[in-house]
Amino acid sequence: MSTAVESLTHRRVRLGNVEPALLALLKQIEPLIVVLSLFGCEFLYGNRLTPDFGALALLAFIVSSQIFNRPGACMTASFGQLDLRKSHSRLLVQWAAVVAVLLLAGFAFKVTDLFSRKVFLTWFAVTPLALSAARALRERARRWASHGAAAPRHIIIGVNDVGVELSRRLPPAGFLGYFDFRSADRISQLLDREKLVGHCKDVATYVRQHGVKVVYIALPLANVPRIGELINTLRDTTASVYFVPDAFAFDLIQGRIVEINGMPALSVCETPLHGMEAVFKRSMDIVLAGLGLVLLSPFLLLIAAAVRLTSRGPALFRQRRYGLDGEEILVYKFRSMRVCEDGPVVTQAHKGDPRITPIGAFLRRTSLDELPQLINVLQGKMSLVGPRPHAVAHNEQYRKLIDGYMIRHKVRPGITGLAQVNGLRGETRTLEKMCERVRYDLEYLRNWSPWLDIRILFKTIGVVIRDRNNAY
Repeated sequence: MSTAVESLTHRRVRLGNVEPALLALLKQIEPLIVVLSLFGCEFLYGNRLTPDFGALALLAFIVSSQIFNRPGACMTASFGQLDLRKSHSRLLVQWAAVVAVLLLAGFAFKVTDLFSRKVFLTWFAVTPLALSAARALRERARRWASHGAAAPRHIIIGVNDVGVELSRRLPPAGFLGYFDFRSADRISQLLDREKLVGHCKDVATYVRQHGVKVVYIALPLANVPRIGELINTLRDTTASVYFVPDAFAFDLIQGRIVEINGMPALSVCETPLHGMEAVFKRSMDIVLAGLGLVLLSPFLLLIAAAVRLTSRGPALFRQRRYGLDGEEILVYKFRSMRVCEDGPVVTQAHKGDPRITPIGAFLRRTSLDELPQLINVLQGKMSLVGPRPHAVAHNEQYRKLIDGYMIRHKVRPGITGLAQVNGLRGETRTLEKMCERVRYDLEYLRNWSPWLDIRILFKTIGVVIRDRNNAY
């Protein structure tokens, strides 16, 4: 036992990728193009390089490195298929984000006068064209890698859902077929039976005779003994061997492979907000919430005065709700009812609810009653976008009825969310409606990105204007 523990102690697994060197290089090209185009515009107007300009170039490289995502972000499930329309629109949004961050930094540190406006305007206009050309080059390189002679010969061991899906995501060129422990008549997943080229007992011989470069093992985890035997037999070949576990057997929330001090682990249920993603989202919350409070402060004071003058009670209503990781927080709203319910039983507002004040009805229809939650955002208790927080009483009720309900608290609750822009704003009359809202919340966690937040914010404006009569 001690020998096994000692041997494991000295083993280490590092996270990496299997892409060709050319694609790996092209993957990092956007930040370099941003900087090179900046230098090109500076030389175009005959300006001399200064330390201030060097600092700007360094900042532009750092910001663009964080904002531009990996090139596979717009890929479909099948290898080499790129949605060009989404790719270019995403590129424009990403470049706009880089420009916004640089301008914000320039105004914040009062250094905009140090740089030529002609250089900046030209740079803003030229860079997207250069980035589009780089992406076109990268797409051509990807197609060459997937369809050309550079594609390595590979086989997949395991005819199952994972193996068949893996074949769709790998380069079509170079795929020689499947191996399995079962015969062809026992396999239902494989539509083209000719792709089953042999039994697993013959795989090492086949690899040597056909010059196979890569072997993918997609067998279920229940077959660990057989997997061990296969790996031992493949040691007598020069093929690279990869084990592809059935990660999709679980209902993944932000599924990813992570490294824990050299040991690989599969994230089954996790928050999407780690590292720079968390920094980006929190920065956006602080900037937009701060600007909103400053610009809307006179309007907020008018609403508070209207609430106080039209009904008895405080202008702000504070209610206990669940925040990040299920911790209780106090959420602020303009009081829209004659009561301030925050006990073990809270009745949802409904159409014609006598508890709603006249000014409260208007505030609820226009969602203006939610504006004080900008304070919650600045406090770090909420976010601009995220699952809407429910009253504690409702949480305790629905967590017992809806599977996975509490997973929605893996991120900060939001003033608006994916469910709200998909028709689930306001009252949820039935359990089915609440289940649908939770489904959208979990979809938000699975697919979170800064661009999803931006789309939700813009859609929220349209929803509030268009559906004023659907919230009460």
